[in-house]
Amino acid sequence: MSKSKKYQDGLEKMREVIGDIGEGVVNSFQDIAPDLTRYIIEFPFGEIYSRTGLDLQKKQLVTLSSLVTQGDTEQALGVHIGGALNVGLTPNEIIEAFLQLLPYAGWPKVQNAINIAAKVFEAHKVAPEFNNPTKQNKKEV
Repeated sequence: MSKSKKYQDGLEKMREVIGDIGEGVVNSFQDIAPDLTRYIIEFPFGEIYSRTGLDLQKKQLVTLSSLVTQGDTEQALGVHIGGALNVGLTPNEIIEAFLQLLPYAGWPKVQNAINIAAKVFEAHKVAPEFNNPTKQNKKEV
């Protein structure tokens, strides 16, 4: 069976954002829920990620924020933290985004996200640089 243009476009965008790991994740549903595999590729990646209103870094920040606030999204959060790195976000930017969620999502969800990020960072052989961003944001007089 030939795949639709939306499927092919979605597959290409998924590879661009989250790399080869994406195919492994969606293909894990192939035997039990093949339609889910197609939906994941065609809708989020074929339609939403392919829109031009935000660049891929901003899209990944929105996605990470949503996954953290939902909670219980370890697999998807890990995949999208890797995707955030793939599209050029730094470990510091990812951690800062999670810290920004503290008052809105709560401590447990943010702590879980940071623990997942630590594993992803280790697998990608990257790490945040520890510094005090509040000092960097203050203008010198």
